Amino acid sequence: MMVEPKPRDRSETARRDILAGGIVVAGILLFIGTGGSVMQSAVQLLIGIGGGPDRVLSVALILNVALILFGWRRYEDLNREIRERTEAEQRARYLADTDPLTGFLNRRALLARGQRLIAEATADRRHVALFLLDLDHFKTVNDIHGHAAGDRVLQVAAERITAVLPPNATKARLGGDEFVAMLPFDPAARANIDALAAALVAALDDKVAHDSQQIRVGASLGIALATDASMTMETMVRQADIAMYHGKDEGRNRHIWFEQGMEMAVQVRNQIETGIRDGMPRGEFIPYFEPQVDIATGRLVGFEMLMRWESPEYGLIPPERFIPVAEESGLIGELSLQVIGRAMEIAKSWDPSIILAVNISPQQLKDPWFSQKLTKLLVEVGFPASQLEVEITESSLFENLPLVRSIVTSLKNQGVSLSLDDFGTGYSSLSHLRALPFDRIKIDRSFIAAMRGSADAQAIVVAIVRLGESLAMPITAEGVEDEATATELTRLGCSKGQGWYYGRAASAEDTARLLADRSLLRAAMLPDAPPDEEEELRKRA
Repeated sequence: MMVEPKPRDRSETARRDILAGGIVVAGILLFIGTGGSVMQSAVQLLIGIGGGPDRVLSVALILNVALILFGWRRYEDLNREIRERTEAEQRARYLADTDPLTGFLNRRALLARGQRLIAEATADRRHVALFLLDLDHFKTVNDIHGHAAGDRVLQVAAERITAVLPPNATKARLGGDEFVAMLPFDPAARANIDALAAALVAALDDKVAHDSQQIRVGASLGIALATDASMTMETMVRQADIAMYHGKDEGRNRHIWFEQGMEMAVQVRNQIETGIRDGMPRGEFIPYFEPQVDIATGRLVGFEMLMRWESPEYGLIPPERFIPVAEESGLIGELSLQVIGRAMEIAKSWDPSIILAVNISPQQLKDPWFSQKLTKLLVEVGFPASQLEVEITESSLFENLPLVRSIVTSLKNQGVSLSLDDFGTGYSSLSHLRALPFDRIKIDRSFIAAMRGSADAQAIVVAIVRLGESLAMPITAEGVEDEATATELTRLGCSKGQGWYYGRAASAEDTARLLADRSLLRAAMLPDAPPDEEEELRKRA
């Protein structure tokens, strides 16, 4: 690392340079004054004329030559110092402007160079496209495979970006797993920009080899456009970032251009995320409970917990509005455990025969400590593990099957039941059902809804029921909305069902009333019920 000279060092160097320069000048003047006569006497001596040069003059000549040689040596030293200093400054500038892992520009250098690029391109009546790429699921790579694997993925991503883009592209790494590329182009050649963006997404979708592992991440790409010099780099990066997140919302692994309407959607998303962060400590997220019944007898056997947001500003917000934001922002783990804890506190008053089923986000199954966290929650609340059923979506099995196996096995060892949710919508195989200790299979509601009007959907339901029978796994059907569907499911052999036909998701208070009416409350009282109502419930229970 180059050390900046102190002021005293600079002044001393300057004095030495002046002294050396003075010595060289004096030597040259002396050489001119004495060298001529000395050389003449020396030549005469060689040809036999004269008595040779004077001794003093000879010494002066030698001194002049020595002074000139010293000055030349010092001149070369100064040139070398200047070259070394220039190279050190260039190296320092390179390090200041470059990301050390990928060799791309860093954020600070990009903002400066990008602004010049916009000005130069628009002066030539050209447009500038800014690509912002974000690697999908990159955090999972670090969590599961380690940071060395994460660095390898970033380096390979940089190599693939360089291979796809033309040499004149300006490339940068903003930080983390975000990359930027800028390209000037003729306005009529916008299709070429689309083709380049598609090629980048395709290149980054290929697997990365690391320590005998094949890591796959993919990328989402947002594109912002500058058509005149008034566009600032900060605005371009923000617009491309908005477009990139819009692409993630639409399914990831794609590219999309920024449009003005997207900014409003981002503002709404940011409001939701802020609301989640502020609402969690205030207890605004509450459990609702959807009944699950034995289809053959109609007996109430459990409830699936569904999350609701009781916002003081916007009212009751359904999960499809805020769960995706909680997953993207990394808040889902804390939020889910908080609401599950509240549901367990409520369910402690239920009859032991009533099961509490809870959904687990795929993001939570990427946490190696999830089973310990849930077990700790069971102990703290004092809720029986045998009364809890954890529902895992089918798509969760493919992120990291060994980690999922470890988590579900740990939960199973604690006495928790396990259900494979949304079966039929993902890519589960019989090997997964055999490898993981599931107790129950849930048929996705889309097949149940289509069953009466589609022979194919009914065939799928029949096949799943028969599969469950062969594996000794009871079947739960979601989305049962009428008596005819319930009758058909009973005929097919489904053991448990839920849906509007049996009752919609209800608050803790309404659920307690339902259980009290059926004498299924362990502690026969409603939350915050008046004394006379409590007494009535005791009599019923």
